Amino acid sequence: MSSDEPDTKTRILTQTWRLLEHERGHGVRIEDVARAARLSRQAVYLHFRSRAELLIATARYVDQIHGVYERLAEFRLAKGGSEILNTYVDFWGNYLPQIHGLARALMESRENDKAAAAAWNDRMDAVRDGCQCIIDCLEREHVLAKGWTNSDAVDMMWGMLSVTLWENLTIERGWSQSQYLHYIKEALQQIFVKSTGDH
Repeated sequence: MSSDEPDTKTRILTQTWRLLEHERGHGVRIEDVARAARLSRQAVYLHFRSRAELLIATARYVDQIHGVYERLAEFRLAKGGSEILNTYVDFWGNYLPQIHGLARALMESRENDKAAAAAWNDRMDAVRDGCQCIIDCLEREHVLAKGWTNSDAVDMMWGMLSVTLWENLTIERGWSQSQYLHYIKEALQQIFVKSTGDH
């Protein structure tokens, strides 16, 4: 291994991120990344065995750069399902504006690009894991609203935290971030958390 491997890998990831946002995910090939990073195609393949692996690693690198794991500290420390739900919405809702460019690039290209789809699915699976944690907690506390199975509740919560819904409300309809966070939390609490009058 060469001594500059970490720097080379970071350069590849940074340039891939830049290209994805600039090109909206379309036509970003290994050759394009190699050229932008001033490397050969072979050098890129030394670090990433496939384009799918590169795009997944790039999405995870963006999370690392934005300090996702540190941001999740409050979520991990929250007590009770209702508080966990609110802290997760705060985390994810405030993160969306920062990753919107990359998310939009992957969304726009995933239908015709298996590598982009793999990267998108990898990150959306992580969001779904957060929803699973919340619903599991509500079930353990016996406060999951009536009529929901665990799986259906996770799916619905995941759908309500979608990038598309955030775009529609904040970009298309002009909601502020504070409005978005307030109403999404209110809606999720009403939908999934059993009210005190329910038995």
